[in-house]
Order: sequence, then structure tokens, then C-alpha cells
Amino acid sequence: MAAHIGRRLRKGAATTAVAAAAVAALSASQAPGATVDDQGRQSTGDATSAPDTAADDSATGNSPYYTDLPPLNSPNPSPSAGSGDAGDQRAGEAGIPATVLDAYKQAEATLREKKPGCNLPWQLLAAIGKVESGQARGGRVTADGTTVTPILGPQLDGNGFALIRDTDNGAYDGNRMYDQAVGPMQFIPSTWDWAGRDGNGDGRKDPNNIYDAALAAGHYLCRFDWDLSQQGDLRKAILSYNNSTDYLNTVLSWLEFYRRGTHEIPDGTGALPVDRSDDTARPGVTPSAPGTTPPARPGKPSGSRPSPSPAAPGNGGSPSTPPVTPPPATPPTPTDTVHHLEDAGTGTLTAMAGYTFAERVSTRAETEAGKAVAKVRIRFTLVGDTDTTFTGGETVATVTTDASGVAVAPALQAGERTGAFAVQAAVVGRSVKGVPYKATVTARAADALALAGEKEPTCVAGGEFAQPVQVKATYRGEAAGKVAVTATLVTSADDPAENDKGPYFKDADGKAVRSLTGLRTDADGQLTLPKLYADDTAGTFLLRLTTAGGATLDVKLTVEPAAAPSPEPDPSTDPAPSTDPSTDPSETPAA
Repeated sequence: MAAHIGRRLRKGAATTAVAAAAVAALSASQAPGATVDDQGRQSTGDATSAPDTAADDSATGNSPYYTDLPPLNSPNPSPSAGSGDAGDQRAGEAGIPATVLDAYKQAEATLREKKPGCNLPWQLLAAIGKVESGQARGGRVTADGTTVTPILGPQLDGNGFALIRDTDNGAYDGNRMYDQAVGPMQFIPSTWDWAGRDGNGDGRKDPNNIYDAALAAGHYLCRFDWDLSQQGDLRKAILSYNNSTDYLNTVLSWLEFYRRGTHEIPDGTGALPVDRSDDTARPGVTPSAPGTTPPARPGKPSGSRPSPSPAAPGNGGSPSTPPVTPPPATPPTPTDTVHHLEDAGTGTLTAMAGYTFAERVSTRAETEAGKAVAKVRIRFTLVGDTDTTFTGGETVATVTTDASGVAVAPALQAGERTGAFAVQAAVVGRSVKGVPYKATVTARAADALALAGEKEPTCVAGGEFAQPVQVKATYRGEAAGKVAVTATLVTSADDPAENDKGPYFKDADGKAVRSLTGLRTDADGQLTLPKLYADDTAGTFLLRLTTAGGATLDVKLTVEPAAAPSPEPDPSTDPAPSTDPSTDPSETPAA
């Protein structure tokens, strides 16, 4: 016991020192509070209090985590720094199992391409992976990155932990009563359902696969267009993973440690953490580490609390076990009281390709009597053949209802695919009727076209126009990029039929064509047409440009007559050759 207490005291001293080092290296303050707005976004607030948000708004459901901190001195740049036990400890802590390290770096590379503005460092994934599961329990993974045994946190039954009733029918965690955090990055099932990714390309999204889990964690941390190179966004992202200031400080300490130096070690040889945040959360109950589940009793679901021991016989001198009062029934959560969802005044959902929808989906959670229900998670899912996403590039968003029972989805960002799709609103953890919302993406359009340059193109009959036709398209005064344009040489201003003479374009085979489709403005709304040629017909002609949205521009093309050729000389009018010997060199007398 004395040794144990001594270790914990030394642990406390190390914790204080490392936290102080992380403060100096990373931020002027490592104890920010956070609040959650009506979009489920967190912002820094009062540093003296913990953020006030629903537990299942975080990736982990605010599950317990490892509180072990790195050694005071990080290895820089290699594990050879230091000597003796301290050096060995630094080397062991800095080592990351090979497959796990590869998964973190692959996730960073993918996010650098998919969301370059996020600036996700792989060391942040390593820090979270260390705190959540001890790097997949020291790298006990198979060759494809799947953990040798499933990693499960304790059931979130409200007894010392958050209360999150089953949302996946036990599909991920094997528990049909309560949710449990799953895998090396400790996602709760309701979050993995939308945040899960296939990181190793096997066609599956497995929370117990480190490649899948690391990529999912990266996307989760990069949502809401957070820039993790900015200290404020970095704190928000970490707090969104587990909403605890102590958790934030622990992750930041490991982040700084790994940034100063790390190295690859064989799978299965990583250092295992010891202390957990719930070591004293449930007095009288020995906490199970992530990666273990309390053994199930016959006839009892896994993770259930054991029944009181039966009374011993009373005649043998042994006192009988006193009766145990069963715990009170768990009160219903807000989610339990939801009877249905209602549209909360969402307007028409229409946007042009590439633009942000002006309207946002708004849903209200209500009881059977029509009373608003706050603190209920609403999942918004995009359904149909569309490349539209929510802000941040996700196709699923989960938002908690506010005091009026309303959840407003993040703004929709239209992709390039036109047509109708749906946004489905549903209650997380309940099978109540959802609300579908129809949305439409229209083709990119321009409401104005203008000729670039002051001079109208001119050419000589039979020649080619030296000056290309350049135009700029705008929509509501802004440059209209990627807008389809049709160019046709029309008969006249009143006759839109294609002209059969005058200027023309050339197709790929060099043949004359007087109508072009498939033209498109660039990102700045500008378009330079292919070269124009002229036949032998002189005169004034019209080139008509039209776009989706109704913009039209007529460009006047002038073809001047070709210059008349010089006449051939007439021999009959030529003067007779001179017979004057003085002018004929051949007749000049000899000197």
C-alpha cells in the first residue's frame, strides 16, 4: 500500500510539472471552459468551470480515459537521450507501435488532401490514441490494423458515468442496454455511425481497426472548418472529443511530448498506461480498463451489476448478509420523452451548384402533448444522389436541441451535381418517425454577360480574327464561375437561326461550325472563345452567347472586303522600245 501511495504521489508531482510545461509550450492558459451553441459547436468560455454539454455530444460520450502523463523530459530527437530508468522510461513512452504510427500518419496525409485547411498533425491523433487506449493497448493489432481483442470502455449507465442508452442494438459494443465507447479511439456507437471511415480500404468501417478509427478521428477533429494550427480551434476540437478540461490538458501534454520526438517500435511492445480518470468515480467498485468488459452473469446482459449475495445460513454462527436496497429506477432521459419530430419553420431548400443554401434545416423535438424537449440529439443525414455536404464536408451532422426543443442543422453546401435530394432528421437513440426535407440543387447560372475589352472583333474576308472574343459572366454582381455557355452565330438580332455564311469556328477535324456548346466560364467567371475564321462574305454578323439563368450577349463581328488585286499590265499599251543608239548599251561605239 505504501508503495502504491508513493507512486501516486510521484505521479501527482509529475502531472503538475508536465502540465506546466505544456502550458508554457502551447498556450497561455490550458484550462479553458467551453460552451455549446445551438449547432453543437463549442467555444472557449470561463476557465474556472467545466463545459456544460450533453455527454453524448462528444466522440467518446465523455467516457473514462487514461490520465498517465509523459515524462518531464521528452526524448529529443531520439530515445537515446537520458540514462538509467528515466532514459528507459522516456524511450518507452515515446515509442509508438509500427502499425499504429502508420495509421496516424496515413490519416494525416488523407486529411491534408481532403481538408487542407484543418492542418491536422498526426501527433494529435497519437496523443488522443495514447489517452484513450494506450495506443491500441500497446499496439496489439493484426497486420491490417484490427485490434487482437475488441477495446471497450465501461457501459455508460449513469452510475458514475454519463447515461447513454443503447443506440446500436449492440452492433458495435455487444451491449443492448447501454452504449460503450469502442475501439482504440473510443468512439461511442452513435458517433461512429456517422463519423466512421474506411481507412485501410477493405470496404468496412470498423471502430476496432486503427486505420479506420484514426481516419474517423481526424475527420471528427476537422469538422466545422476548424484550423488546428490555431490554438483556439485546437482546444475546441479536443474538448469536442471528450468534454473535460483535465482531458484537454492531458492530451496537450502528450501532443507536446510527441512533437519533440518519437520513434517506431514493434507492434505489441508499447508501454501500457496505468491510471484512469474513473479510478475514484465509483467508490467500492474496481474500474475496468478500456479494453475489458465486466463478465456477464448467466441470464444477465454483459456489463450488468451483480445481484446482492444470498443470505448465508443463520444457524452456523455466521451472520447473514444484510439485505441490499436496490438502486432507484433510472429516471427517463430527455430522449426517452420524445414522441415525434416537427419541422421548425424550414424554408425552401434550393441553391445553385457551388453555392451555400440560404435556408437551414430546422427540426423541433416534442413530447406526445406537443411540449418542447431540450438536450436531445438530432441526426441530420443527406439522402440521395448528391455531392452536397454540410459545412465541413460531412454528409451527416448531429445537433442537440436547444431550450425551445429546436435543432438547426449546419448550413448545406451545394456540390456540382444538380437535382433533388433529401435531408432526413431523426432522433439519436430512439425509433420515432423522422422528418424528411426536400432540397434541390440547380445548375450554375449567370444573370449578366459582358464583353471584355472595348473593341469589337474585326477580320478581312477569307482570313481569321486576330482578336479573340472574351466575356465575363456574373451572378448578382459576383463572378459566376463554371457556368455553361452556348455560342451561336445567328442570322440576325431577330432571327436566332444559325447563320449559313460569314464567320465560323472549326471543329476537331477542321470543319466549319457556327454553334458551340459545352463552353464554361473559369473560376473568375471569364471565358475566352475558340478562334473565329471568316469565309469570303463581307458584312456585319452577330455572335450570340447565352447562359443558364437567362444571360444573353450579342457580339458584333465585322468582316471587311478583301483588298482588290493589282491589274495585270496590258502589252498593247506598253511604249515601243527605243531605237536611239545612245540609250542602247549594246550600240555604244568603242572608244
